[in-house]
Amino acid sequence: MKKIVFILLVLLIRLETGITAQESVATEKEKFGNTLNLSAGVGYYGYVGHSLPVGMLNYEFDIAKNFTLAPFTGLYTYHNHYYWGNPNKPIDDPSYRLYSYKATIIPVGAKGTYYFDELFRAGPKWDFYAAGSVGFMIRNVIWESGYYGDKYVYQNSSPVYLDAHIGSEYHFNKRAGMFLDLSTGVSTFGFALHF
Repeated sequence: MKKIVFILLVLLIRLETGITAQESVATEKEKFGNTLNLSAGVGYYGYVGHSLPVGMLNYEFDIAKNFTLAPFTGLYTYHNHYYWGNPNKPIDDPSYRLYSYKATIIPVGAKGTYYFDELFRAGPKWDFYAAGSVGFMIRNVIWESGYYGDKYVYQNSSPVYLDAHIGSEYHFNKRAGMFLDLSTGVSTFGFALHF
């Protein structure tokens, strides 16, 4: 009987210690900002219509509870085609064909992010957020040789943009994670490093 009482007492003490530790972790305020973030992944840009490689670098500053502001720069590139022919030649001229081009875009701006971890009671492994970003894009387009048409491929696109985001990140540890960022600009799935 003494053994059973002793075992129950040890289990009860162990259970109480575990509950106290969980409570202290749950009440600890998670900090999101003052972090350098480097991410790389696969993005989808509606203008292009297919996936493309995306890289981003930002530094998040804590602005208010659960809210950060992050100046950022990024890089994405893609190949596409454009049908063109020399208007000074007949339509059966071989200049009428698909010409390819490679576009490289460097977005520069700031992203404000509100984290919903506290509302969703997410543990330290998860981040859930909504964000908005504003900035401008530096574009470089290289055309295939033989193309002499209009080289401005973004007919209705301004270099200034305003995007909305919702997303989530799963943290493998304090320094690395996997994220999904759904955006009105380039939606991205990839890996992130935090310093």
